[in-house]
Amino acid sequence: MFSRLTRPQTIAVCALPVVALLATAALAPLPFSVAQPGLTANVLGENKGTQVITISGAPVRDTGGQLRMTTIEATSPDTRVSLPDVIDSWFRTDQAVMPRDSVYPSGDSVKEIERHNEKQMRESQDAAAQAALGYLGLDDKDVKVSLKLADVGGPSAGLLFSLGIIDKLDGDGTGGDLTGGRVIAGTGTIDAAGRVGAVGGVALKTQAAKRDGATVFLVPKAECGDARADLPKGLRLIPVTTLKSTVSSLVALETGKGSVPSC
Repeated sequence: MFSRLTRPQTIAVCALPVVALLATAALAPLPFSVAQPGLTANVLGENKGTQVITISGAPVRDTGGQLRMTTIEATSPDTRVSLPDVIDSWFRTDQAVMPRDSVYPSGDSVKEIERHNEKQMRESQDAAAQAALGYLGLDDKDVKVSLKLADVGGPSAGLLFSLGIIDKLDGDGTGGDLTGGRVIAGTGTIDAAGRVGAVGGVALKTQAAKRDGATVFLVPKAECGDARADLPKGLRLIPVTTLKSTVSSLVALETGKGSVPSC
């Protein structure tokens, strides 16, 4: 013989599985990383006491202004990101929720990811040097470039490395600085032919750039829309597609002659 449940009791009994499911979902790890604006570094100067760009085999000029590469900081691949973390980040402009696979190669250990990022950085540095020397018509057999940037991995500093090499060797081509004395930040991969590639987290990188004094931000053209999202006031976006067009845009910005593209 069964006793009949009252309506409140029935609702309570039915709600228990739902509550349990929600509690499980709230505590379960999710395949996301939470990212925020990271460090920036002036590739024309020193980083942690070490010159970022060192050149031998050609005269090097003194430079003014800054070329700052930008980064994002993401939760480590073994960090548990739960539903409350995701919800909190969605309502903040200084954080972003990104699929973990877009930040870290899926299935790799922390050590393997570190090695992967270091490999990408080395390849990026080689391509950046080749692109810059090729742009200047110099032979990499005669001119040696060493690039060192501590605690940064991945390929997204490639464009800024190339611009830093050009500024140190040739400036704007007429004796002036490629920066025009400004603090210019940016992001973008680069290949040996000088083609600029897209990266991730540009909306966070613009915040890092503004925080560290930049007034101009170079962004891969395909990511203009992302860069405009929550763009800090007073930061000018310049879309870029190749090393050559980037240099032309910076020279036009410096001299006031010619057009400077915008997002």
